[in-house]
Amino acid sequence: MRIAISGKSGCGNTTVSTLVANELQYPLINFTFRNLARERNMEFWEFCRLAEQDDAIDRELDERQVAMALAQDDCVLGSRLAIWVLKEADLKVYLTASVETRAQRIYLREGGDPDKRLEETVQRDKHDAARYKRIYDIDNSDASIADMVIDTEHHNATEIAQMIVTKVREMLTHKE
Repeated sequence: MRIAISGKSGCGNTTVSTLVANELQYPLINFTFRNLARERNMEFWEFCRLAEQDDAIDRELDERQVAMALAQDDCVLGSRLAIWVLKEADLKVYLTASVETRAQRIYLREGGDPDKRLEETVQRDKHDAARYKRIYDIDNSDASIADMVIDTEHHNATEIAQMIVTKVREMLTHKE
């Protein structure tokens, strides 16, 4: 069972993906821009600006994620574009939340100035959406290909992970 979990920055992708992988005892694949930035010894936001100019960076990231997922029979792939790029996913989950909630979560995780985090989140959404549209013709706000869409505003990560795990177990029961 390959599970793909996507959502914009601050939706809880990493936390929820980790909880789901742990509960199901599946390998977690959460290879991100942060990983690539570290590999290249670059500051994250500088790396993001570079990615806006070089589509090969997104393509490399997505190709590496998919290759990691396809090397596993069972896995959880958590990434911005997982539900679109991992076409072989058995379950595609899209997490949503308002930009204000997402910015607040990022602020709580990373610190800094809350107003600046909100502006960064708005800008990142805009830049990410433009890149994904240009590179893959994907609208990352359109969750129509997802099997599950979960609004994370009113649920904590554990509750969200449990919803996904319940769905996976139902699917596995029907497979047998």
